[in-house]
Amino acid sequence: MAQYPAMGAAMGVNPAMRAASADRERAVDVLRAGFAEGRLTQEEYNDRMGQAYEARTYGELHALTRDLPVGPVPMPLAPTWQPAPVPGTNSMATAAIILGCAEFLTSGLTAIPAIICGHIARAQIKRTGEQGGGMATTGLVLGYLALGFGLVVALAVVMLVLNRGGGPYPGPQG
Repeated sequence: MAQYPAMGAAMGVNPAMRAASADRERAVDVLRAGFAEGRLTQEEYNDRMGQAYEARTYGELHALTRDLPVGPVPMPLAPTWQPAPVPGTNSMATAAIILGCAEFLTSGLTAIPAIICGHIARAQIKRTGEQGGGMATTGLVLGYLALGFGLVVALAVVMLVLNRGGGPYPGPQG
């Protein structure tokens, strides 16, 4: 009667843990498949099957099936590696770029909200690691450009009014 050493910690479960009847049946199924594929002789199959029904621990069952391609049974599946989820786009950054682009339709009325949303978005992105930094910056740039353009237009209007007729007050009529 051949002895098969237990694998131990590499199994993923405690090899000393008691096996259930269902675990023994799964091991016998693996042995049956190995015999049907010609991987075990009749004598090896009978010997291992008897040992499987007498096995008390996972380690003993693993030792009986570890050299078969179906793999050691029972053994829990190892967790598969999954990449970390990519954080979504910051909603304030989306609002900043929408408000920044809307300035062309609203004659600059959305410039200040675009600037506010852009600054809030950049702070949130720095804190949470979300995406959308480029959208927040674009909203800020468009907001500041519209605000600057509005100030230049306002100054031009004031200068035009002041220079019209020499000043804001009518001169002496004579």
